[in-house]
Amino acid sequence: MTLYLDYNASTPLDERVLSAMTDCLAGMPGNPSSTHQFGRVVRAQLDRAREQVASLVGVHASQVIFTSGGTEANNLALHAVTAGYAPTSIAVSAVEHPSVLEPARALRASGWQLNEIDVDGQCRVLPEHLKEILKSDTRLVSVMAANNETGVIQPVAQLADLARAAGAVFHTDAIQAAGKLPLDFAASGVQLMSLSAHKLYGPKGVGALVVDKALELAPLQLGGGQEYGLRAGTENIAAIVGFGVAAELAVEGLQSRAAQMAALRDRAQAGLQRYPQVTVFAATAERLPNTLQLAVAGLDGETLLMQLDKAGIAVSSGSACSSGKTEPSHVLMAMGVEAGLARGAIRISLGRETTDADIDTLLAAFAQQMKWLDKASQVSGW
Repeated sequence: MTLYLDYNASTPLDERVLSAMTDCLAGMPGNPSSTHQFGRVVRAQLDRAREQVASLVGVHASQVIFTSGGTEANNLALHAVTAGYAPTSIAVSAVEHPSVLEPARALRASGWQLNEIDVDGQCRVLPEHLKEILKSDTRLVSVMAANNETGVIQPVAQLADLARAAGAVFHTDAIQAAGKLPLDFAASGVQLMSLSAHKLYGPKGVGALVVDKALELAPLQLGGGQEYGLRAGTENIAAIVGFGVAAELAVEGLQSRAAQMAALRDRAQAGLQRYPQVTVFAATAERLPNTLQLAVAGLDGETLLMQLDKAGIAVSSGSACSSGKTEPSHVLMAMGVEAGLARGAIRISLGRETTDADIDTLLAAFAQQMKWLDKASQVSGW
């Protein structure tokens, strides 16, 4: 039996979400942009889902722009506030997801000055460095709500205050935080927020960009007036309906669920830290309740991942979007972690299905790996 401990990569589809999507697919045909009764029925489904996603972060439904996923939401955010402007400067944290870093670097290639905001050794973005690099012409600042690898929760409200005081638009990638932390768009001070359904037991292939209606934004794709003119194309109604149900379910019992996962995460961490070869990254920072990133000295991360996979345990060597790459994690390198140790990193991420017995299974499998490593080191004379 396989034990799934890679919930930050993707979560299983909730049965209630699947049921709602199946009903939608089997229901009345119609384009939500059509004005006849068939279209109006589908439009009502779209409107209901928009309200559900809006409630997840405490905004009005008109602030939710549906996208094909978190990557598109991040790309739309960076494009929407820079398109049509003469290149000046933008700032993003050094530990952002590639779906923020790569569009930011594309903007740099087109003439924008790109400043990366430093983090400390615990993966915490440094407000003092943002304050130092902010300029009067800084157009955009983007800092994720919580890091997808280490799980570290960033001081978004403080950073947003600094950015907005300088006249910059502030975007946060809240894709990993949604469903694990309470999110309040207005209280956070952000003006753009990215979400993704499949990180909170919804379907893959649908996400959202939450927007401050006071912003003037440019669409990423043209050809229709859908999504308030910001995202042309007929909406994926069944996926959006699923996203809506997943968003509604994510709010129910959030605090108790987070506390249970944190207790399991801490138990796993304590068991793994018994081994002197193990380094837990960002161990003293405030983190998502389900996330644990570590490395074993002398053991490559991909090797450990595959050994655990053979034992029936699925973990990750970092971001699922970066799998297959041999370079050390850019997140860990930004934290000042030595490259050899960074290459050994694996990420364990828990979900609401994770149990105490699962943690026992993980620790037992890890103990076997440590025995193997001890024997190998004795033979090689390490």
